[in-house]
Amino acid sequence: MSEAKATTNFIRQIVDRDLAEGKNDGRVVTRFPPEPNGYLHIGHAKSICLNFGIASAYQGQCHLRFDDTNPEKEDDEYIQAIQDDVTWLGFEWSGPVRFASGYFDRLYDYAVALIRQGLAYVDTQSPEQIAEMRGNFTTPGRHSPHRDRDVDENLALFEKMRDGGFDEGAAVLRAKIDMANPNLTLRDPILYRIRKKAHHQTGDKWVIYPMYDFTHPLSDAIEGITHSLCTLEFEEHRPLYDWLVEHAAIEAKPRQYEFSRLNLNFTVTSKRRLKLLVDEGHVNGWDDPRMPTLAGLRRRGYTPAAIRNFCESVGVSRADSVIDMSLLEEAVRDDLNQHAPRAFCVINPLKLVIENWPQDHEESLEVPQHPQDESMGTRRMPITREVFIDQDDFREEANKKYKRLVLGDRVRLRYGYVVRAHDVVRDDQGEIIEIRCSYDPDTLGKNPENDEGQGKLRGVIHWVSAVHGVPCEVRQYDRLFQVANPAKVPEGGHFLDTLNPDSLRVLSRCLVEPALANAEPGSRFQFEREGYFCVDQDSDAQRRVFNRVVGLRESWPREA
Repeated sequence: MSEAKATTNFIRQIVDRDLAEGKNDGRVVTRFPPEPNGYLHIGHAKSICLNFGIASAYQGQCHLRFDDTNPEKEDDEYIQAIQDDVTWLGFEWSGPVRFASGYFDRLYDYAVALIRQGLAYVDTQSPEQIAEMRGNFTTPGRHSPHRDRDVDENLALFEKMRDGGFDEGAAVLRAKIDMANPNLTLRDPILYRIRKKAHHQTGDKWVIYPMYDFTHPLSDAIEGITHSLCTLEFEEHRPLYDWLVEHAAIEAKPRQYEFSRLNLNFTVTSKRRLKLLVDEGHVNGWDDPRMPTLAGLRRRGYTPAAIRNFCESVGVSRADSVIDMSLLEEAVRDDLNQHAPRAFCVINPLKLVIENWPQDHEESLEVPQHPQDESMGTRRMPITREVFIDQDDFREEANKKYKRLVLGDRVRLRYGYVVRAHDVVRDDQGEIIEIRCSYDPDTLGKNPENDEGQGKLRGVIHWVSAVHGVPCEVRQYDRLFQVANPAKVPEGGHFLDTLNPDSLRVLSRCLVEPALANAEPGSRFQFEREGYFCVDQDSDAQRRVFNRVVGLRESWPREA
């Protein structure tokens, strides 16, 4: 699958309309605004591709801004990881990396301005009282007893909050909107709360922090964002977004537009659940190749182009849907089929001795890096008297449907000679440990004629020289969960109950051809007849480690 061409969608239609009407002085400015409280996952990739793609398509700008309003959950590790992910996907943000915390002084001033307008007040009820008086979807909220405090008192109390005069939870700043509104977001939402925690950007300067719903729209306005694109769960927050933009003394008036998030089966994309998997050791970190994080997908061997193509093929709409994991895997498979060089790896080695091969004789075969792409060139493969084949490629007896080596019959060693198996060697337990065969020296690069009753070759099998093969570890990754919707579990159950116990299988006796002895971490190959593999970062000079990216074909049934 070549890189997909961008297709029109309702967001592009909105931008086209705005440009035609001369809005925003012809500017298109988007932003990708993650909270630095975890690693990005495949769902974020859709938002990244959309925001950066829109900006690029209209010669506009896309900002990378961290909406860092919660120092308790944020970390510099996440900030760096998010930048790495955006860069890896192939995008470049406009200007410097931005932080909402860089606007904390201005946001405080906007809060003071709302108080002066009589649109915000300090509430000193307990958090439990505030929650109880907020009501629910069937019961309107009730006014706080502190809602009608005068402006001067609210200003003094807010200043006391800022100066550390209250304990955590003892006071909040709330907007004064509508406690009877059916949209609970507008029932006097909290704008500021007390958190006596150091911030990764501002240190100990602040003990009050603005809420996300207050920070986000005003940061958009400060930066002159024209099209604030977010997922559908923020739709009910849009009235508050508009209310804050309307009442803040900022010239720019951004608009929010919502699109459906990327929901993928056989995985979870909740940061809370992903963090639980990491913290409890169910996976080996945020970049575990079984994780749906971009760091995990990158380490496993997924390509940026495949993820971009996948996001483009999914499309942008307002209709929620669940995408089958196999579609993402197929996008990766299509990309690697075109661009991954081929290599031989024997997963379960079984020795094959060519008895009529001269002792100590070696030959070097020139083989293509890619059978359909000559531009990739060739590589050299040594063939020796003893080679290893895969255990699954040999049977003592088999019917005609079995297209590999059978005792008494012939196959071709791929790119090499035709061999015939005629005997086996067993260990003390009766297990076959060695196959004895002979080769036809006149079959290199030739198809042997079907004469003397020999019959057709059964097939072609891969191999690795026993002398020059490089020992390696192969990690066969599978889906992390056994069920399509891990988040939907029976009452009393837990999403961890659906973990796939076979999501990782480590094979330590594998052999790879010598051309891969120094393959760099991140390099991807198709191990012929086995699948697509990537050199893991754990590889070193003493041990090569390969992660299975995807198999050669889909192995899981698609959801009906």
